[in-house]
Amino acid sequence: MTHEPIYRETIESKGLNPYYFQMVNVREHCSWCTDEKEEATEKAKALVKGGMERLRYLEPVPIRTVPVENACLVIGGGIAGMNAALDLANQGIKVYLVEQKTTIGGRMAQLDRTFPTDDCSI
Repeated sequence: MTHEPIYRETIESKGLNPYYFQMVNVREHCSWCTDEKEEATEKAKALVKGGMERLRYLEPVPIRTVPVENACLVIGGGIAGMNAALDLANQGIKVYLVEQKTTIGGRMAQLDRTFPTDDCSI
């Protein structure tokens, strides 16, 4: 689990751009997984130094609100695609269903035991 969102929120609460954040985690980068304490300490120092060096290249990211359309794209008009499109549409979401062939249903027409009337997608 990363604590990065918490740190970004803390930075933003102090009036700074939250994208001026560089995290270095010496534990998860396995600095002290050896019995050689001096080597482990040097690795930890190198990780911190690298993190500090990366800070020089960070630039503020403008924070803006972007309108979002409540719609989705389902690719593939087979059984799974049609079920997904119907489930989403039943939740009030506008759905765009895209199929590369001229008919929908995918391999459904080949399932004669499931659809014995042969009136599926043909």
